[in-house]
Parts: sequence; structure tokens; C-alpha cells
Amino acid sequence: MTETTTAAMMTDAPTLPIDVIDSPAPRQIDRPAPRSGGEPLRTLRPRTLPARWRITLWIILSTLITLVAVGLMGRSIFLASVEQTANTEIEQEAAEFTRFAEDAAAGGYSSATALLSEYLARQSVHEDEVVVTAVDGAPIAIASGRTGAPDSAASDTGGRATGDGDVDFSGVPGGEALVAALLADDARSGATESSESGPLRWGRLDFTAGEQQGSVLIVQYTQDARDQVDAAFTTIAWVALIGLLLSSGVAWLVAGQILAPVREVYRVARDISEHDLTARVPVEGTDDIAAVAATFNGMLDRLETVHATQQRFVDDAGHELRTPITIVRGQLELLSEDPEERAETLRLVSGELDRMSRIVTDLLVLARAEQPDFVRIANCEVSTLTLDIEAKAQALGDRRWQLMEIAEGPTALDPQRVTQAALQLAANAMQVTEPGDRIELGSRFDGGGADRRLRVWVRDTGPGVAAADAERIFERFARGDSAGVRRGSGLGLAIVRAIADGHGGSAWVDSVLGEGATFGLDIPAPSDAVAGTAERKA
Repeated sequence: MTETTTAAMMTDAPTLPIDVIDSPAPRQIDRPAPRSGGEPLRTLRPRTLPARWRITLWIILSTLITLVAVGLMGRSIFLASVEQTANTEIEQEAAEFTRFAEDAAAGGYSSATALLSEYLARQSVHEDEVVVTAVDGAPIAIASGRTGAPDSAASDTGGRATGDGDVDFSGVPGGEALVAALLADDARSGATESSESGPLRWGRLDFTAGEQQGSVLIVQYTQDARDQVDAAFTTIAWVALIGLLLSSGVAWLVAGQILAPVREVYRVARDISEHDLTARVPVEGTDDIAAVAATFNGMLDRLETVHATQQRFVDDAGHELRTPITIVRGQLELLSEDPEERAETLRLVSGELDRMSRIVTDLLVLARAEQPDFVRIANCEVSTLTLDIEAKAQALGDRRWQLMEIAEGPTALDPQRVTQAALQLAANAMQVTEPGDRIELGSRFDGGGADRRLRVWVRDTGPGVAAADAERIFERFARGDSAGVRRGSGLGLAIVRAIADGHGGSAWVDSVLGEGATFGLDIPAPSDAVAGTAERKA
């Protein structure tokens, strides 16, 4: 037994209807004049940056915005830390003087001048810090941590102001005016800024010792610390700029890698022509771009299938219709005036026209077979289907039709297509037999469970099929040459094979030359099939 199995699928591109809307006052629309050769002018569009540049620029812009935002926020945080550190230093200095004053009270200091001189002699001020001691609102001594200033600037009289202005204010940015303003201020602490001193924070402690009013003024200058923060962030900005340039190069390369499949799609779409649809986009990986390339290749597969189907239909129609058209034309050109000859000519012409009609019908069926809805699966009772096939075969001609076996039970198939295939096999059996010859047919289930198959067959007593013919007899326009028999258009068995393929099955022939042949089709018929199998794909 020789079996021939093929499969083909085709997807139709949907055709969108065009609605014409009539308006009461149609407006004349000027259309561009077509080019020579009928090609319309393309609408000019404003040029835009290539996608690779757009991706790179967006990455650069987002990175730049992020860096600027982080830099500004970081600078604000560090500047706030500078101010907080200054406040902490003032509070710490104030706490130290408070503890010293409490201890000094037990030591019996009689004047504020002696107390402040002793306190200041024990101090080691920090950088950007100035401590001023005053009695009755007049500065008597200054301790400064500013660069280039003496640790203690006091008079030769042990820090007591003499009234001659011998207190050295060189270590105090802002000078005597700033100290006087802060000592006279009603507030005890605050923040200020001047062109000479820059931003600063200060605090003042006032106390009474004997008959004197003493004051300790603590000043913290923050300009240097702020300059250090700005210098650090300037360095960070330059490093960020270099990083931005490097990231721009990386973005350019990455964008090129991402868009490489898109460029391949463009190249393939550009190279595709009307007669060459074989180009495909290489698919690498499993990301979204690879999915786009795979989808594009799938579209090209469908277009190639549609194009091949149309081309094959045109070729087949031209090949098969050329001969009957030539016969009809020749007969009509030689049409005689004799009534008998005229009647014979009309009979020949009518026969050729009928053959042309059958050929066109068969070609349309084969073209339809490559569409996804060619086979419409539904639940069917096989015994009823077999009896219907046998009853319809009885009307094909004068033969001894014998129903040998009947499969019983429901299965999922297209009853109309299966009937069409079985009747085509019966019609072929009619062509190779004589009136009164026996033609057997039947159906049965083979196997079980998910592997069960339905076999529908037709057996004749004709000349049989040679092994060489069995290999190609289900192809289009292939005719068996066994015993000198060449009948039909060569499309009937191709239709049977297309129906079997549409069900996911196969068409087959079992024959011994000179002893007849058995043709049939096998269709998957799992025993657990239910009514919901209408969407099953072969």
C-alpha cells in the first residue's frame, strides 16, 4: 500500500469596505498630478531625526535631568549640613562657657573682666570661629581661628580694653563694626551676611559679675565651608559631564543594536519585489524586537502563500483551458451549414465547455482549500454519513454499489467535505469500470483513544495503479498511465488530498496492477472528541 500525504495552508488578507458619505455641498479637492507611468506623487512630510538619534537624545536628556536634579539636591543637603555644623559649634561653645561660669562662681572671681580673661586664656578656637569677650558692651579680647589671625588678640594689659582702641580686630572678618553690631543686637543669636564676612552664624551669652555686665560673642563663618562644597560639586559636575559623554556613546551603540532588526525589516521590505517574496528577516533572541521580526516573517509567509496560490491558479487555468478553448475556436471556425454537421459541432463545443466549467470549478476548490476556513469541523454521526455517501453514489451511474462496512459513533469532521471526497473517489472508480461492475465502499475506525482514525474508502475492479503512478497520482494534473487509461482533468485526487490535509489526515491508494485499486482518506477521530471541536485546527 502506498500513501501520499501533503498539507497546505493559506490566510486571506481581509478586504476593508470603503464607505462613501455624500455631503450636500461637496468640496472640490485638488489632487496631485500623477507622474509619468501612472505613479502618484508622494506627500512630502517634514523630516524628523532618525530613530537612533531620537533614542540617544532622549537617553542623554533624561540622564542630564537626573544628574542636575541629584546635584542640586546634594548641594542643598551639604549646605544645610554646613549651617547645622555651625549651629552645633555655637551651642557647644555656649555650653562650655556656662560650665566654666558655674565653676568660676565657686572660685570667687570678683569681676567679669577677670572671669572672661581666664576663660579666653583656656580656649582653643576652631577654624572659621571667632570668640569675642566684652565688658559693659566694650570688647576686651578676641580669640580667632581664622587663617593668618592670632589665636588671641588682646591688649598688653591682660585683655582689658584701655579705651585707646588697642583690641586687634584683624582676625575678625567684618571688623569692629560687625562686633559692635552683634553686641548691640537685641537678639541673642542669628544669621547674617555681609560683603566682607560672607554668611555667618552667631550667638551671645550675657551675664553679670559684681557690678560689671559681661558678654561672650561666638561667631561661626560658613563661607569657606560653602566654598568647599561648591568646589567639590564643581569637580563632581565635570566628572558627571565626562560620564554623560560616555553614556551618550553607549546609548548610541545600544540604540544601534536595538534598531538593527528594524533596519533588517526595512532592508527586506525594500528588497521584496512582485516576483520575489523569499527574503526573510533574521530572528535572534526572544525579545520584543525579535517578536516583531518573527511577526513580519509570518506576514511574508502568508503573502508568499497567497501569491503562490494565485500564480498557481493562473498557471493551472491557462494550462488546462488552452486546449478546450483551441478546440472550441477551431470547431466554430469550421462550422458547416449542414444541419447534421452543425449539431455534431455544437455537441463537441458543449462538451468542451462543460469540461472547462468542471476544470474551473475544481481549480476554485483547490484554491479555496488553502484558506483556513476550507474545512469546518463539527460533530457528526459516521454511520449516517456513510449511508448518505452510499445513497449519493448510487446516482452516479450503472454500477453494482456495495456497502461493505460502516463505522458507528460520533466524531469531529466536516461532513460536506468528506462526502465530496468520497463521491470524487466514487466518480473516479466509475471512470475505470464498465456498467455492471462492482464498486465497494465503506468506513471504519482504526486504533483507539486519542490515536483513533476514521478511514473512508472506495474499491474498484479497474486496471489498478502502477507503483510509479501511486507516488504522484494525488498531485495536480497528474493522470495515471496504467493500462493506457488517461481520463479526467487530473484534479479530482488533488481535491481529495486537499480535503484530507484540511482535516489533518492523509489520502492514500492501495493497488495491485491489473487487480483494481482501493482509494481512501484517513482522518483523525479521537474517541474523546466533543462538540466544542469546531475551532480545532488541522
